Formats: sequence, structure tokens, C-alpha cells
Amino acid sequence: MNEQAQAPATGANLVLASASPRRRELLSILIRGFAVVPADIDEQRRPDESAAGHVARLAGEKARRIAGDHPECHVLGSDTEVVVGDRCLGKPANADHAREMLESLSAREHEVLSAVSLVAPGGTETRRICRTVVRFECMPGPWIERYIESGEPMDKAGAYAIQGAAAAWISRISGSYSAVVGLPLHETACLLREAGLLDR
Repeated sequence: MNEQAQAPATGANLVLASASPRRRELLSILIRGFAVVPADIDEQRRPDESAAGHVARLAGEKARRIAGDHPECHVLGSDTEVVVGDRCLGKPANADHAREMLESLSAREHEVLSAVSLVAPGGTETRRICRTVVRFECMPGPWIERYIESGEPMDKAGAYAIQGAAAAWISRISGSYSAVVGLPLHETACLLREAGLLDR
């Protein structure tokens, strides 16, 4: 395969509606030259809203919020949640909250839901959702304390980064690794191809 075929496409009319550096890095694997505009929305889960419905709605709201200011562009929104049972853990508010989350994930499986939404010029929206199962072995209390002290858990869904130190306790992953990092690349590429932003 030649180098030109491997190079990311140019996304001159694509906006990523996210402040996440991880999403920016992952999207740059697929496409280059896109703009980044963070979307400020209320991320509270609604009563009686399923975890999957919550993630999908937030991805769509982020994309639509930025699309309103950039009607000439395709806008990509995404949301990722760590789910235990039907509870979306969100991001920890403080060290005690991070400790509670990590203890709830220790020695068990949990689900990571990651949704992507693409709003095209004209307002048409397409959406995909990815489900990944992650298993943590038992994380010792002293290690959890050191991990929290490192600061790594504090801006992460579920209080961990799969690409960081927490990987030492992850024994199995079934699904998309990139989705757990923050952006499901396969689903995102499908949306971009359907929109004509990536070569088929």
C-alpha cells in the first residue's frame, strides 16, 4: 500500500465538538485539518433515561450545539460513559469520589458506552453507539491511593484511563479499545465515510 493511501484525509469542513485532547488525538488518526470547538451542555442524566440513551443524547446535543454556529460544516460530537449496572459513573468530583468509583470497578466487569453523532450542513444527523466490556482484577487499596495521588483519574469517566497506569489491572477487554480511550474509531470512520469525508 502506498503512503498516500495510508495518510489521513483532510477535514477542512469538519468540527470536533469536544474539549478532550484524547478525542482530538484519536480523530487525527482518521482525518487531519479539522477544527476543535468545545460544546458546553448540561450532562445530567434525565429521569428514566437509559444509560445508552443518555450517552447517545449527549453526543447529539454536543454536535447540534456547535452546528448551530457552524452551519456550513460537518460537526462531530461524542460522549463516553463508564456504566456499572445501569449507573453512569461520570467523572470524579474529588479524591473521595474517585476512590468510590475505583472500588466499585475492582474485581468485576463493567460496560463502557461510547456514542458518536455527526451533524451535516443542513442539519441531518447520523449516530452510532459502541459497547465495550472491561474487566478489572482486584485493585489493592494502597495502589488505588497512589493512583488517585497521581492525578490521572480526576478528569476521566469512571476515574481511570485505560491507556495509563490502570491498564496494569485490566485483565480483559471485549470491544473497542479506542472507545474506552474516548472515541470509537470504527464507528466514527463509518460516519465519516457515509458523509463523504473519508475514502471508502
